[in-house]
Amino acid sequence: EKEKEEKWFFGGMVILAANSGGAWSPIGDITTIMLWIGGQVTAKSIILNLFIPSLVCMLVPLIYLYFTKKGEVVRALGRMDPEHMKNPTTLFERNLVFVTGVCGLLFVPVFKTLIHLPPFMGMTLSLGVLWVLTEVLHRKKNKEDKTSLSVIGVLQKVDVSTVYFFLGILLAVASLQSAGHLGILATWLNNEIGNIYVINMVIGALSAIVDNVPLVAGAMGMYELGPLVPGKAYPVDHEFWEFLAYCAGTGGSMLIIGSAAGVAVMGMEKIDFIWYIKKISVLAMIGYLAGAATYLLLN
Repeated sequence: EKEKEEKWFFGGMVILAANSGGAWSPIGDITTIMLWIGGQVTAKSIILNLFIPSLVCMLVPLIYLYFTKKGEVVRALGRMDPEHMKNPTTLFERNLVFVTGVCGLLFVPVFKTLIHLPPFMGMTLSLGVLWVLTEVLHRKKNKEDKTSLSVIGVLQKVDVSTVYFFLGILLAVASLQSAGHLGILATWLNNEIGNIYVINMVIGALSAIVDNVPLVAGAMGMYELGPLVPGKAYPVDHEFWEFLAYCAGTGGSMLIIGSAAGVAVMGMEKIDFIWYIKKISVLAMIGYLAGAATYLLLN
């Protein structure tokens, strides 16, 4: 029981770290990716302005735990599945594919900044390079091994239902925008709340309950990209867009169902929803508020 709880606890910390780490990178989190592709933020600005707040969001809960959580860590003995013992690849091949894949991801923001073409073209180019590399590396292997190691084998495992989910959300939000409902909501928020930082904090808190993709898509539909008109339009790299990326990216940590990382860990480790609220949610909220305060102080 103690070993299970410790495993859950470290799983909770992984969720906080994953969400904090994704918020400041243009390719690290779905909400930041949406804002970057939409032209609301640039790669350089989002990295420079959100790196420290995101770091604070992760470090504050960890520093608190460093001083409060005592005792020995129970280490589980690793059990290797016989199937995984039989590996048809060499260490060099694995490292080469790994390094090429990481460099391909890092190349995408550079590609968009230098060539000004859509990010999906840079991503497709990186995929093409990886595809050619794996075909050349594994050309002499038997058909069974080659299929599982090639890009074709990986593409067969793509979760298409998730793609349809995002497509449905974006179409629904675009419909609301066309009908004028998002503009009405933006006017109401501006009249009732007024402060853009408070609006973003509310969006961040809601992203723990509602998926953050429709919330960010809604915000992008509510407010136009252009010369500053408070409550209606904000220019590229304005504090509103940057703070929205931070809040929507890290606010989901407050509930285990609020982020993709949380749902993944819950599925793998069977973490109890109520246990997460009792043990992790308060820490996530402290980190979220500390990171938000850091952003406001820096700006």
